[in-house]
Amino acid sequence: MRKPQDWGQPCPNADCSHYRLMNRGNVSAISTYLTQSGKRRIFLCSKCKRPFSETRDTVFFDLKTPEEKIIMALKMLLVKVALSDIGFVLGVTEATVLEWLRRAAQKAEEINVHLLRELPVTQVQLDEMWNFIRRKHAQQAGPDGESSERSADGRQWVWISFAPEYRLILAACVGPRTFASAVQLIQLTAAVVLGVPCFFSDGFSCYLAALIEVYHTLKTFPRTGKPGRPKQPVKEPHPDLVYGQVVKKKSQGRLQALVYRVRCGATRFEKLGLSISTSVLERLNLTLRHALAPLVRKGGSFCKDRTQMRRRVVFFQAFYNFARPHMSLRVPLSEPESPASGLIQPKWRHRTPGMAAGLTDHVWTFRELLTAKFEPIHTKRRRVREAGLLPPPALRTGRESFPSSGSSISKAV
Repeated sequence: MRKPQDWGQPCPNADCSHYRLMNRGNVSAISTYLTQSGKRRIFLCSKCKRPFSETRDTVFFDLKTPEEKIIMALKMLLVKVALSDIGFVLGVTEATVLEWLRRAAQKAEEINVHLLRELPVTQVQLDEMWNFIRRKHAQQAGPDGESSERSADGRQWVWISFAPEYRLILAACVGPRTFASAVQLIQLTAAVVLGVPCFFSDGFSCYLAALIEVYHTLKTFPRTGKPGRPKQPVKEPHPDLVYGQVVKKKSQGRLQALVYRVRCGATRFEKLGLSISTSVLERLNLTLRHALAPLVRKGGSFCKDRTQMRRRVVFFQAFYNFARPHMSLRVPLSEPESPASGLIQPKWRHRTPGMAAGLTDHVWTFRELLTAKFEPIHTKRRRVREAGLLPPPALRTGRESFPSSGSSISKAV
C-alpha cells in the first residue's frame, strides 16, 4: 500500500488542531504554480481544509522578487558590503534590503531558539566589541563617554558569549557597556547551556556581579528577636561557578603583560585543569569586523538604528553556527571520496560549529537558512515523553530548571 509522503510542512492555520505540527500525515500536495524562481507547491491540511504555499513562514513568502536576488542581497550583508552598495548593484531601495534583513533575522531567531538548547559546554568566553550607533558620543553620554542605559545612540557594544570547544556562538546582544547589558548576556547564555559552565573574560568589572546576579544561592539569616528590621538575604556565588579574567597591562598603547586572575571558584578551576583564555573569542571579533559593514573601523557604513544592528548580529550568529564551515573543526576522511568535479580528491570533512556541537548533521545551504521550519519545542518533548524516551521534568536537570531568557535565572537554596 502506498504511503503518503511527509513534506515537512506544518499547518500555518492558528485555528487548526495540527497548527505548526509536522509529519503527522495531515499535509498533502495538491497543485503547483510557476514563479520567477521556479515551480512551487501548494499544500492542503486535511484537518482544517486550508491550502497554503510552500514558502509560507519563510523569508520568501509573498515576495515577487526572485529568490536569487534576495539571497544575493543577504549574502552581501554578510561580506562587508554597505547597504547603499547593495541597492546600487541589485537595483533595489535600501528600505527593501532592510525588510529582507528583518525577515532573515526573524528566521535566524527561530533557528537559535529551537536548536541552541541544553548545550553541554564546559567553558564560555565572554567579550564585548566596541561599536557606535548614529554618532560616536551619545547625547546623554557619561563622563567617560559611554552611553547610558536609556541611550540608543553613541557607543553600543556587541556582546558575545562563545563556546571555544565547538567554536559556537551561544548568545549575542547589542547594548551600552553597562551592568544591565552584562546581565542580559549572562541570562541569554544561561538559557542555552546545561548546568554552570566556567566563564572567562577580560578585566571588565561588571561581569563578576552579573554572573552572581544570574548564578547565585541565597544566604538567609535567622531572626535575632531584637528590635529592628530583619537582615535581608544575601546573594552568594553558586558553588559551581568559576570565573577567571585575563587582564592586559598596556603602556602607551603597547601590551606589556598579561595577568590571569581567578575571581570565583578557584577549587573547581584547579580540578578541571582549564586555562584562562579569551583568544578564540577575540579572533571571532576580527571575523565579525570583516563580515559586517557597520563594524568596520573608520568606515561610513555605521548603523543609525540599534535595531538594525541587532538584526545583523542575530543573522550572522545563525549563519556562523550552521552554514559556515570552520577550518579548525574539519576532520580527516576515513576513506577517500571520489571528487564531484575536477581531479582534486577531498581529504577533509568540513564541519560547522553546529555540527561539532551535535545540533545538525550537515552544512546548511543558504536557502535552508532562510526556509527552515520547526515544530514547537513543548510539543516535541511531549511526543518523546509519551514514547518513553524522556523522563518526567522532575527527574531532569539542566535548562528546564531555569526560567526563559530575559528573567532572572538563579538557583536559590
